[in-house]
Amino acid sequence: MKNLKKQTSNGASYSRGLAQGSVSTKERLLAPDLARGFMLLIIALAHAPLLLDRQDGGSVIDEAVNFVSILFVDNRGLPLFAILLGYGLAMMVNRQLKAGTLEIESKRLLRRRGFFLLLFGFVHAVIIGGIDILAFYGFSTLLIGWILFRQNRVLIRAILCVSLFFLFLLPIVWVGMAHAMDATGGSLETQGQSNSESYIETTLFNLISFPFMILSQLFMYPMLLPILIGVWAARNNLLLVGNRKQLVRIAIIGTLISIIGGLPLALDGTQLWSSSPTMKGLFMALQMITGLAGGIGYAAIFGLIGSIVSRTGLMVRSLTALGQRSLTFYVLIETMLVITLSPVAFGLGQVLHSTEAVIIAVFVWLISLLLAMMMEYKGMRGPADALLRRLIYRN
Repeated sequence: MKNLKKQTSNGASYSRGLAQGSVSTKERLLAPDLARGFMLLIIALAHAPLLLDRQDGGSVIDEAVNFVSILFVDNRGLPLFAILLGYGLAMMVNRQLKAGTLEIESKRLLRRRGFFLLLFGFVHAVIIGGIDILAFYGFSTLLIGWILFRQNRVLIRAILCVSLFFLFLLPIVWVGMAHAMDATGGSLETQGQSNSESYIETTLFNLISFPFMILSQLFMYPMLLPILIGVWAARNNLLLVGNRKQLVRIAIIGTLISIIGGLPLALDGTQLWSSSPTMKGLFMALQMITGLAGGIGYAAIFGLIGSIVSRTGLMVRSLTALGQRSLTFYVLIETMLVITLSPVAFGLGQVLHSTEAVIIAVFVWLISLLLAMMMEYKGMRGPADALLRRLIYRN
């Protein structure tokens, strides 16, 4: 059925239905795809150690790997992904409205995207057993989607309110978690993970904990804030398409804040420094809060790279191909990590340490990079990405 159109007083024509389909390859910006491709490596490096059995000690090399990971990887890649999500949502809505799509249809499109991301996350977390972020991003889209249709002052107020909320809440939550983990002998990093060797038991555990996983991500991690920041950055043409002086300034300041804020927790994990549960919880909260600056800094770095490089280099083309299929390869990378490290499959996580987990994560990412290049060469979209587009742009 052809889209019906409404003529406004200023002569503009607005479509009942979507005036635009999904973004074509030629329309995509280089910097976000580069950032998504690299972000998948950071997520693999961050998630692989979470599937290890942390009861055994490691070597000095393992301590060095953990130290570097806390400074540059943990709670740094996910804020970058969240910024890219907010940036993409704002660009998607703006593209539809400019093309003449009615606001009500744009809102439906946004709700479909949120709902299907939530559904994808459910399959990923419960059936595959991966460490999921898709469900929370789908839930966040449904939760804050209305802000995308409000003026900048509403968005800025939301950013300020959410910032104050997390600055107050995170220290309380993580100090409490640190004391609870100290009493039970658990780990802050592996809390909420099933240790069962049975796939059925693990699946049931994941099913029961699925809604609580979303709530914990909402209140224990400041993931909502970078999504809003990504929306604001898209509206103001910052981070990924800003001028070079701005990008250099943001990259340097964001990365330095991230490193300084992560240093106490990184030192606390070594033999040089051992703190009380209260201080460990405060260090964890500080590392997370400053990780937001790290995510912003990383986004600016890739905005800077995207403004300098061309699409012809092998590494750029490979990262871009991976970033254009980020949903597919996020699920694939998580699946390979689960199969390799989880006790329900090969169970190597019960015998390996941080260094080996990093090697596996890099190897899995390199396989994904190679597969993405092959798919690009054959003109194939990522199956999960294509399915999501088909579901949300169904008309």
